[in-house]
Amino acid sequence: MSTKADLAIDFCGIRCENPFFLSSSCIVGNEEMSARALEAGWAGLVFKTIGFYHPREVSPRFDIVNKEGTSFIGFRNLEQISDHSLEENLTALKNLKKRFPEKVIVSSIMGESAEEWQKLAALSEQAGVDIIECNFSCPQMAEEAMGADVGVNAALVKEYCQAVRAGTKLPILAKMTPNITDMTIPAIAAIDGGADGLAAINTIKSIINVDYNGKIQPDIAGRSCVSGYSGKAVKPIALRFISDMASCTELKNVPISGIGGIETWQDALEFILLGSQTVQVTTSVMQYGYRIVEDMIDGLSEYMLENNVKTLSDLVGISLQNLVPTNELERDTIVYPVVDNSKCVGCGRCYIACDDAGHQAVSWEKKKRMPELIKEKCVGCHLCRLVCPVEAIGSSIREKKLNFN
Repeated sequence: MSTKADLAIDFCGIRCENPFFLSSSCIVGNEEMSARALEAGWAGLVFKTIGFYHPREVSPRFDIVNKEGTSFIGFRNLEQISDHSLEENLTALKNLKKRFPEKVIVSSIMGESAEEWQKLAALSEQAGVDIIECNFSCPQMAEEAMGADVGVNAALVKEYCQAVRAGTKLPILAKMTPNITDMTIPAIAAIDGGADGLAAINTIKSIINVDYNGKIQPDIAGRSCVSGYSGKAVKPIALRFISDMASCTELKNVPISGIGGIETWQDALEFILLGSQTVQVTTSVMQYGYRIVEDMIDGLSEYMLENNVKTLSDLVGISLQNLVPTNELERDTIVYPVVDNSKCVGCGRCYIACDDAGHQAVSWEKKKRMPELIKEKCVGCHLCRLVCPVEAIGSSIREKKLNFN
C-alpha cells in the first residue's frame, strides 16, 4: 500500500479531507450526480445555486475557445441558477449530508432581496449543510437585482451578508465577481457584513465567438448575450484576485476558496501557494469527469511527500512574499537565452519572433538553419524561448547587465 500525505485542512472551522471541491454549477445540479462526485473522492461540493427565482434556460447555452487544435482553452456558458424547485434542492442537500456525513456540503444561495437572502440561509441551515455560499457574482442572471451586478456594489454585498448572517449561524462564504477592478472593496464589505470567508473567482463577462455571418455564439434563435467565461484561460486572472485578497491587510487570515481554470494538482497548488485553503473546480470536470480528483489527490500528495511538507496549511500563502510592486523588481541583471543545438530543429520561430516582435537579437543563416544570439542586442525578454516548439532554448545564470555603448 502506497504512502499518502495528509491533505486534510481546516476551512472556516470545518475539517476537509482534502482541498478539492466542486464549484456551484451544472456538474452538481442534483442529488444523484453530486453523490457520484463525492464517491469519486472530492472533499465536498458547492451545490448549484438555489433560490426562489425559477429560470427559463436557453438552448444552446455553451461555447468554447479553441487554439491550434486545443479545445476548451476557454469556456462560455449562459446558464443561470438551478431550474429545479427550491423544495427539491433543499431535499437534495438534506439527503446528501445524511448520506455523506464526512463530506462538506455547501449551499450556494441567491436572492432578490434581503428577506430572500435571510430565508434561503435559514432553509439551508435547516437542511443540514455545513457552509453557505452567497452567489454575488453570476454574470448571466436575467434579473438586475441578482448576480454580478450585486457583487460590484459593496454596500449591497454588506447588506445581503448581514441578512444571511441574521438567518444562520453557519459559516458564510461570499463568492466574488471578477468583473471589477478592485475585488478587495466588496470583499471587505462582505466580511464587515458577517461573512466568514471568500470564494473567487466566478466567471468573467465575455463574448468569445462571432461567426462570419455576424451571429454571436452560442446562437439562440439569431441572438446572444454577454455571459460568463471560465476554463484554463482565466487562471492567471483568478490568481491575481486571490493574491490581492490574501495580501490585503483588512482581509488578513480570512479563509479563501480559490476558483478559476483549475485542471490539475499543479493548478490547485498555485492557488494554495497564493493564499487559498481550498479550491473549487467545474470546467475541467465538464471535459474529463469527476475522476480527475484522483489525479489531483495523488499528485498533491506526492509533492508534499517529496518536499517533506507535513500539513497542507504549511503551504498556504507562502508565495505571497515573492510578489512585490513593479518598482521593487531587480533591474540591474539579465538572464540570457541559451540554445541547445542538439535539440534545435531549425524551424526559425525564435528568429522570426525576435526579428518581428523583439530586439533583432537572433541571427539566422539559411545554410546553417541554426540561431545564434547577438548578445549586445539581447534584452533577456525570453520571447525566443517561449515560442520554441521543442524546448531547445534554456536560460543562463543571472548576471550583471553588460554595457554596450
